[in-house]
Amino acid sequence: MRIPIREIDHVVIRAADPAALTRFYCDVIGCTLEREQRDIGLVQLRAGRSLIDIIGAGGKLDRDAGMATGTGRNMDHLCLRVEPFDAAALSAHLARHGARPGEVVERYGAEGLGPSLYCFDPEGNMVELKGPPRT
Repeated sequence: MRIPIREIDHVVIRAADPAALTRFYCDVIGCTLEREQRDIGLVQLRAGRSLIDIIGAGGKLDRDAGMATGTGRNMDHLCLRVEPFDAAALSAHLARHGARPGEVVERYGAEGLGPSLYCFDPEGNMVELKGPPRT
């Protein structure tokens, strides 16, 4: 059986400072608040057709409280499809916010090869911003 995967549904990020991470993904990356479940320490952000869930480290949903946050080990990376993809504007925007943008290179993604750049959120998680496939 082949599971019919269409796109990323959500990614869960464990955060030492959930409020700072929420601000980063909303103010810098452009996500919007979808919903909050304060009783369990969960914030869900809309990222296009997908969600980014942020939980406080050591909270009710933290399944591995012994794992250190802020070390980049609470997730490998999150890839967000971006269109239009203006590499210079994206790099400048990310740099202004201290997100340490990397070099724009061609990488393979769900739709094929296209431009992409990596940056880092305040918790040290790598975020890939991926443009449209080359034609």
